[in-house]
Amino acid sequence: MQRIGVFVCWCGSNIAATVDVKAVAEALGKQPGVVVSKDYQYMCSASGQNLIREAIRDSRLDAVVICACSPHMHEATFRKCVSAEGMNPYMLEIANIREQDSWVHKDRKAATEKAISLGTAAIAKVQLNAPLFESPNPVTKRALVIGGGIAGMQTALDIAEAGFKVDIVEQKPTIGGKMAQLDKTFPTLDCSSCIVTPKMVDVGANENITIYSYSEVEKVSGFIGSFHATIKQKPRYVDATKCTGCGLCTTKCPSKRNLNEFNMNLNMRPAIYIPFAQAVPLVATLDPTACIHFKTGKCGLCQKVCEAGAIDYDQQPTYIEQDYGAIVLATGYNQIKPTKFDEYLYNNSPDVVTSLEFERMMSASGPTAGDLRVPSTGKRPRNIVFIQCVGSRGKDTCREKPYCSKVCCMYTAKHTILVKDHWPEVDCTVFYIDVRTPGKNFDEFYRRAVEEYGVHYIKGMVGKVEQGDGCLKVQASDLLNNRQIHMNADLVVLAAAVEPDPSARHLGTMLTASMDTNDFFSEAHAKLRPVESPTAGIYLAGMCQGPKDIPETVAQASAAASKVIGLLSKDHLMSNPCIAHSDPTLCNGCSQCTNVCAYGAISYQDQMVVYKGVRETRRVAVVNEAVCQGCGACTVTCPSGAMDLRGFANNQIMAEVDAICN
Repeated sequence: MQRIGVFVCWCGSNIAATVDVKAVAEALGKQPGVVVSKDYQYMCSASGQNLIREAIRDSRLDAVVICACSPHMHEATFRKCVSAEGMNPYMLEIANIREQDSWVHKDRKAATEKAISLGTAAIAKVQLNAPLFESPNPVTKRALVIGGGIAGMQTALDIAEAGFKVDIVEQKPTIGGKMAQLDKTFPTLDCSSCIVTPKMVDVGANENITIYSYSEVEKVSGFIGSFHATIKQKPRYVDATKCTGCGLCTTKCPSKRNLNEFNMNLNMRPAIYIPFAQAVPLVATLDPTACIHFKTGKCGLCQKVCEAGAIDYDQQPTYIEQDYGAIVLATGYNQIKPTKFDEYLYNNSPDVVTSLEFERMMSASGPTAGDLRVPSTGKRPRNIVFIQCVGSRGKDTCREKPYCSKVCCMYTAKHTILVKDHWPEVDCTVFYIDVRTPGKNFDEFYRRAVEEYGVHYIKGMVGKVEQGDGCLKVQASDLLNNRQIHMNADLVVLAAAVEPDPSARHLGTMLTASMDTNDFFSEAHAKLRPVESPTAGIYLAGMCQGPKDIPETVAQASAAASKVIGLLSKDHLMSNPCIAHSDPTLCNGCSQCTNVCAYGAISYQDQMVVYKGVRETRRVAVVNEAVCQGCGACTVTCPSGAMDLRGFANNQIMAEVDAICN
């Protein structure tokens, strides 16, 4: 029988306030095989680890059970601790008596009994543990960044500057993301294009960065250090190696009545187009749904005028297969279309716009070259109403998001300052629930809008917007003065909620990356691992993880890049020895384990098997130990019980169950 040491942690008052840790240590000390049982206030501290190491030496322990917080927190710490005394790290078990016990109970007696049960189960399991040994796996020194916005670009540049190859996959024809569509940035009012365009040029010119624009990730397999991705490049019908970006084809194209996505559909573009002047790569893209040649077989004018001979109507999708050591998700966000908010008249009036549409109306590169006009009349607006939290912080789950979109208060203040700066005579009114200005110099920026520019901020929500005679009629409430407001507006701007890009859900499924109920990617730990996905080797940057402004996004992107650089700097990663294995005498070759394996680690071979004294050739499952990640899906799927998992074997799990039941 194993000589087992049990160590019960107080975790300050996290555990000790609900669990009688001394009673737990005393009860577990009476279990078979336990020769040491102690409690300590902070077992993960240096002094707590010294206590464990001394017990291993003095009592000649074969195995250790620690009753503390989740193994996700400190399992690696305690494994290093026992390894320092020569014990195999997989002879350690952790009973989670914090998250699974003290944090979910109020009754001290019940919590103490449960802690004893959890500790007893861990002792039963560790008695059946056997030493396991890690093996090295090589690291592919190349990174994949999915998304070419400011988060993706910053991540790629940081990784590339460390000397590693990086591929950026961007679904649009150019990198730049939403930041390329902005006019100015808060709180400094820097020109957004002046900031992001040099960054785009740096990305395009960096020899370590390959841009796959107008592309998407089709398939990903593998694991940390050794991912294999298939990238689909959609046909532009323009040869990117020949196109010079001269734009002649765009001026000659006769099909010009197509909505311009870059300008938020506020104006038209030709069938063949370059999204904006500073696009990277500066290559034209042909929209086959709008092209006369694809519809009728006629025209072909763009091909005739292209001196470089870049137009290729027969272009097909191309597929690139590449290996990567790490993947960074930087898929960005979209602003919701407030089509479900009929009370704001967005569906029926061109004079009700979203804040991103207003951004394009204000931009010098926008549809009106920055000359702000009322869409329905073409006149300068005299009164503009800004409505905050449209679709944010709501309880109507059919049309609203429960979270704060975080950037709306600040960009609305920016919009009002820009309007008043250009046209002081325009009256700006903002209806808000709360004004949230948590960043550096943000509150000063908001107060500047109110105090210096005279913007009217009214605490209250707009109930209805109606079409009036030559204007919009706004009905709202003033909560501070307890009155109803009826006012006219020439333009209404909706600060609509932000949401993850639609591609996020598909990618999350493909990469087995965790997502929350709002389709934002979940981090491994909100405080200690904020840029890592729970799936090893997958990192997060920017708004795909949650609402944030540009400085936060850039900071997170550089943090994700530092994690990737740390990973790619290693020649090998030690593999997890808790992997699946097959018993050929039980395997019936049904292939169910192969079908559920997310990593492609299981194949089938014909093997000679001795079963009940009879030699026979069978088709049996074989696990590739370098690929298996120990998820356990095959073990629960196998109908014959042939598949098992080292470190979490069926007999070990059942021993835990029996210990709890008894």
